[in-house]
Amino acid sequence: MRQLCALSLVAVGAGIAAAGAQAEDTLQRGAYLVNTVMACGNCHTSVGPAGPGPELAGGLPFELPSFTTYAANLTPDRKTGIGDWSDQEIGRAIREGIGRDGRLLAPVMPAEFFQHLSDQDLAAVISYLRQLEPVRNEVPPSIFRMPLPVTWVEPITAVAEPDRSDPVAYGAYLGQIAHCMECHTPRDDQGHLDLARLGAGQHEFIGPWGVSVSANITPNAETGIGGWSDAEIKRAITEGISRNGYELRPPMAFSY
Repeated sequence: MRQLCALSLVAVGAGIAAAGAQAEDTLQRGAYLVNTVMACGNCHTSVGPAGPGPELAGGLPFELPSFTTYAANLTPDRKTGIGDWSDQEIGRAIREGIGRDGRLLAPVMPAEFFQHLSDQDLAAVISYLRQLEPVRNEVPPSIFRMPLPVTWVEPITAVAEPDRSDPVAYGAYLGQIAHCMECHTPRDDQGHLDLARLGAGQHEFIGPWGVSVSANITPNAETGIGGWSDAEIKRAITEGISRNGYELRPPMAFSY
């Protein structure tokens, strides 16, 4: 899926902020967030030998030692999707990782990053999901093989709009809801993000492509992107091409 999942860095933020300042309606904003920045289709649109399945109809399996889960059906189907969910229930699932029935969603749902999603942008995302083609696709429930906390994040009441005129602030906002650090930050022995090494990479991903390791996206001049030009950073984000011309490997996603 050609979707954004890389940090919206300060160097690129000015251009993004200018584009975001253009007039847009709620559905346009929702489409932009869902299909690029938040990369929802990376998990919620299944991909088989024939190509992508129905948009955001779920079903992609995640098998980890501590749990097994399947990406939820986000289409407005009333039986198997979110057609009967209220806006509040959808918003809680996105920003707090709690399902309609009150149970915790699997931690592959990056609620700790989506909790930064502003109220206005959350409404835009929900509006976009509401207008999707309903798809009947029953997804199995999660199976946890670990003790669960009461909640993954603190309850969210209100989140203000980011300042799109400030490229640093808006770039930080996009980087949060793009959950770039989910992949680009090392984890400790218990699987928690090592916040002291935010963006330092070195997280391994095993898949059909073999083993890929997330890059250091801090401004370190030797091991990070401190020596990269704005154009090189933009190409990595939008085309999936590294500075040296190397094609970035999954699960790195990208979007024009």
